Amino acid sequence: MSTVTESRLPLPLFRRGKVREVYEVDAKHLLLVASDRVSAFDVVMRQPIPRKGAVLTQVSAFWFEQLAPVFPSHYVTARTEEIVERIPRLAGRADEIAGRAMLVRRTAPVPFECVVRGYLSGSAWAEYRAHGTLAGEPLAAGLLESARLEPPLFSPATKAESGHDENVPLARMAATLGPEIAGALRDASFAVYRAGRDHAAARGIIVADTKLEFGTTAEGTLLLIDELLTPDSSRFWPADRYAPGRSQPSFDKQPLRDYLAGLRSAGAWNGEAPPPPLPAEVVDATSRRYLEAFRLLTGAELGGPA
Repeated sequence: MSTVTESRLPLPLFRRGKVREVYEVDAKHLLLVASDRVSAFDVVMRQPIPRKGAVLTQVSAFWFEQLAPVFPSHYVTARTEEIVERIPRLAGRADEIAGRAMLVRRTAPVPFECVVRGYLSGSAWAEYRAHGTLAGEPLAAGLLESARLEPPLFSPATKAESGHDENVPLARMAATLGPEIAGALRDASFAVYRAGRDHAAARGIIVADTKLEFGTTAEGTLLLIDELLTPDSSRFWPADRYAPGRSQPSFDKQPLRDYLAGLRSAGAWNGEAPPPPLPAEVVDATSRRYLEAFRLLTGAELGGPA
């Protein structure tokens, strides 16, 4: 499987993000193609992470299929042969999309990210440490970093085109979307998180939090969209190394973040573009983290049988 920094397919380009290209297939379908690009501190690195795009696509496909009884999604297929068969213009281009493309139904995205937090980490911990709150609402006193939150918290966020998303209270989402839709998004998010959390726990992984996205079809049906419970949209921690009161090791781009954080602390990088070059060992370590997450969650090697 070759490394892909940017796909260029004979389809109309709908949108190019930090990681994915989205192509128009027809009036009812889009094709998502995940590259091996990687971003950290909101900067896209120059070097790709081998197999990262395939991990993101195939982990999402695994979850969309696994959790279909819990909540419906936009997922149609991530099988390369089926995608090429459905989209004749991709004849002869299978190698370019192998493992990293997903055919999905078109929706109108909900303008909020639906975050479920089972543990106090990341931006939630930063706000709590400073103010004792999450999205301005008070939490219990005396919580430690990485403490388990029981029950989990629903923490919507605005979608930022650049920079960081903003955590907002449920009331703000309800004021924008209406209380009925906001309540449906909250309930669906909890159901998906709990199902994913329980599956991962049996595989030795803690799902500390996850970001879910939803969209509505032309008929008004609410669907899960984008990616689902991947190392980019979730914090996955090894259960056997969990200890509250500190940050946790994770199955994602932690080696990359640690390297860049070291450069920033030493004054060797200001945290802005252009990014510094990445040593081969950092690229390799990051790739191995993604592949290990795939293996543990699905019980298969990437590209192998389930």
